[in-house]
Amino acid sequence: MVADSDSKIAWHRVQLRKNREAVKDLERARFTTGDMGTSAASSTQARIAELEQKIAESERCIAEYERRTRRPLGTDLRSLANVSWSNWNAAQPRKTVLR
Repeated sequence: MVADSDSKIAWHRVQLRKNREAVKDLERARFTTGDMGTSAASSTQARIAELEQKIAESERCIAEYERRTRRPLGTDLRSLANVSWSNWNAAQPRKTVLR
């Protein structure tokens, strides 16, 4: 995987991976134990809904960043002619993260 120069996007990618794993684990535990109609199931469902909202927020942030910064993958004349090159800036300053 390519490292992100924007620390905010890198954070969102990590959160996305972490939250997807958490949702998967919660759903697996919910169906393994069979708690479909209890109050614990409703709190689990609320936690899953909260995590899914966080996942959607991270996906939106990453998608917006990629629309701004990614170059087109196609190299034929037709696909390159359809790209709005005014939105893409190759000379963006790189942010350095100090640790």
